[in-house]
Amino acid sequence: MLFESRIERKIAALKERAPLPLRIELWNGKCYDLGERTPVTLRIPRVEALKYFVDPDLAKLGEAYIEGHVDVEGPIHEVLRAAEGLSRHLGKPKKRGLPLIGRHTRERDAKAIRYHYDVSNEFYALWLGREMVYSCAYFKTGEEDIDAAQAQKLDHVCRKLRLVPGDEFLDIGCGWGALVRWAARHYGVEATGITLSENQHRFANERIRAEGLGERCRVLLLDYRDVSGEARYDKIASVGMFEHVGLQNLPVYFGALRRLLKDGGVVMNHGITSVDPESRPVDLGAGDFMDKYVFPHGELPHVSLVLKEMAAAGLEVMDVETLRRHYARTLAQWSDRLEHNLAAARSHTDEKHLRIWRAYLAGCAHAFENGWVSIQQVLAVKSADPRAYPLPWTRDWIYK
Repeated sequence: MLFESRIERKIAALKERAPLPLRIELWNGKCYDLGERTPVTLRIPRVEALKYFVDPDLAKLGEAYIEGHVDVEGPIHEVLRAAEGLSRHLGKPKKRGLPLIGRHTRERDAKAIRYHYDVSNEFYALWLGREMVYSCAYFKTGEEDIDAAQAQKLDHVCRKLRLVPGDEFLDIGCGWGALVRWAARHYGVEATGITLSENQHRFANERIRAEGLGERCRVLLLDYRDVSGEARYDKIASVGMFEHVGLQNLPVYFGALRRLLKDGGVVMNHGITSVDPESRPVDLGAGDFMDKYVFPHGELPHVSLVLKEMAAAGLEVMDVETLRRHYARTLAQWSDRLEHNLAAARSHTDEKHLRIWRAYLAGCAHAFENGWVSIQQVLAVKSADPRAYPLPWTRDWIYK
C-alpha cells in the first residue's frame, strides 16, 4: 500500500505539472489518466518495469518499449509526445555529452550499414514509395504525396549539379539506385552508384536491367574509400550517407570526393546535421537510442564543421539549402505509411524490429519538426583556377 501510494502521489504531481495525452495501467489493474484526453495507453505489466521510469529519458523509455517490458497503444505520434513529456518532467536535467566519436573502419561501417538497410526490400517498399528513395523528399507546396515529392527531390539534385548528357556521375551511398536511374534516364549521364548494402546492390541492378539502363547505369558494392582513380567524375552526389562517416573521418571523406572530382566539377553533399555547434548528440537520450537500435556508430556534424572540412579538402562551397521542414514532412509520411501497413510489415520482420522502426520513424519526424536536428544540401566546386567558375551568376537555374 505504501509503494502504491507513492506511485499515486508521483502521478498526481506529474498531472498537475504537465498534463500528457497518456493513461497508465499498472499490473494491479489500477489506471491513471495524465490528461483530459488520453489517446495513448501505457501498460506496465510488472513492478520491475518501473525502473525505466526512474529518471527516464527517451533512451530508457525506448528500451522499455523495444524490449517488450511495457506495451503501448495509441497513435504513434502521440506516443512520442507522451514519451517526450515523461522525459522532460520526470527525468533530471542532464548536460549534453561529448560527440560520440568512434572508429570507422571499412568492416565496422559495412556491418552498421547492413544492420540498418538489410532488413528486407519488401519491408522498405511498404512505406518508402514508388522509387524506393530513403532520404529527404522535396516539397514545393507541402501538400504533395511522397511519390511526387521524391520525384521532385531527384530532379532538384540533378538540376543543382547541372547534369548534362555525357557527364560521368557518381552517387556515393546510392541506396536502391533511384538517383542514378533518374539521372541516366532524364539527363543522359553515365551514372555509377556505390553502396555497402547487399540488398540495395541487388535490387538497384535488377531495376537498372528492367528499365533498360544497363549501358549507362551501374551500382557497385563498394566503400567510398575504395573508389579508385583521380579526377574521374564530372559531378558527384552523396545523399543521406555522410551521417555514417564519423566526425574524425570527415577529412578522409571530403578528401575522397575532391580526389574523384574533375577540375571544374560540382559536388553536392546532402546529409543530416546536428543543431549543436559542438556536434554533440541529440538531447533527452534520443541520440543514445538511435546509436543502440537504429544507426550504430552514426555521428552528426554541425553544418559549420561540414563547411570547414569541405574548405580544408579544397572544395569551394557555393550554396547551402536547409531542408529541415522537408524532412519532417517526409518522415511523417513514411511513418503514416508504415502504420497503415503494420499487418504486412509483420510478415517481413519480427515484432522487436517493427517496434524499432515505428519508434524511429515517428521519433525522427518529431525531432525534425521540433528542430532537434537539421539537414542541409551543400553544393561545392573544385577548381584549380578560381577564375574558372563552373556555375552561373545566380541560382535561377536551380528552380527553372
